[in-house]
Amino acid sequence: MKITHTEIYRFSIPMEPFVIATGTMHFAQNVFIRVHTDRDIYGVGECSAFPMIVGETQETCIAMAKDFAKIWIGKDPLDIPERMNDLLGYADHNSTIKSAFDMALFDIAAKNAGLPLYKFLDGNKRTIETDMTIGIGTPEVMASAAVSYQQKGCTILKLKLGKGIHEDIKRVAAVRDAVGPDMSIRLDANQGWTFDEALLALGDLEKYNIEFCEQPMRTWFDDQLPELNLNSPIKIMADESVYNHHDARKLINSKSCEYLNIKFAKSGGILEAQKIHEEALKTGVKCMIGSMLESRIALSANLHFALASPHVVFFDLDTCLLGHLIDPVKGGLTYSGFKLDIPETIGIGADADPEFLKTCEKWTV
Repeated sequence: MKITHTEIYRFSIPMEPFVIATGTMHFAQNVFIRVHTDRDIYGVGECSAFPMIVGETQETCIAMAKDFAKIWIGKDPLDIPERMNDLLGYADHNSTIKSAFDMALFDIAAKNAGLPLYKFLDGNKRTIETDMTIGIGTPEVMASAAVSYQQKGCTILKLKLGKGIHEDIKRVAAVRDAVGPDMSIRLDANQGWTFDEALLALGDLEKYNIEFCEQPMRTWFDDQLPELNLNSPIKIMADESVYNHHDARKLINSKSCEYLNIKFAKSGGILEAQKIHEEALKTGVKCMIGSMLESRIALSANLHFALASPHVVFFDLDTCLLGHLIDPVKGGLTYSGFKLDIPETIGIGADADPEFLKTCEKWTV
């Protein structure tokens, strides 16, 4: 099997403004690709550029996608490690757009094998429930959103924090008071605190029964994570501090956190995500599968990976529920309330809606 060409689409999804500590997103600036082969099989991939976190924009992703597509022409898509090495040899970093190309390879491989991707990865179905993320707002606004989700059957909330330590504490207090003692609450400071602020906040917030806190500090304070983790009464999850399996190994060995958040936009796709999960397996560390602002295409790939990764026990796969104003996807994962399922379709099982693609800027390489 040989790669013949790649279609690249500007896959912009309008959405309600979403606020985190590092900025506000007004639309999902995604890129969608189809990698075609000479066997009448193509693979789909999608990535969501989040410049304030990963440093890539939709424009940089499109530019790199054109270069990556040229590199792969005439090459075997089933040799996934070698194809991803091709991209690494051309450009370091750029993990977001690389994740779309990685995803397309796994889609091709699973389709070629005649299997849903999770079965191709030796996974099994299990119950998956996503949390629901609440962006930064006033304590009253966040509490109101929490109650709204609770009334719809949500049992797990993730609260975005990181804009003012004392206001953050008020935000959590308001949400816990509004939803009562039984609802699971997770925190995500998105690197918004200093070491001293994190120590103060995590100590003060313990009484609100918090499951864990993601990425309390900027990554340049990673040398202080072991001390914070040792002294925090709330468990810490690394997010922006873990891009690849080398990051995972260093964080685990230094006892910097209790949990790891795996995101394809950071890892560069499934292949490296598997390596991060393997590092976690060695020591019993639990992981979350997270996401940026992807549609159900990439979220379907996330779910397939999670079903084949037993130490992925936390699920943050709510992005298309967070204000996407349209659903540009055919097939793919489905939501029953806040529980997720994936069809038995071969490959990833999701594709872009042809009508939506007609509205997207397109390049063929």
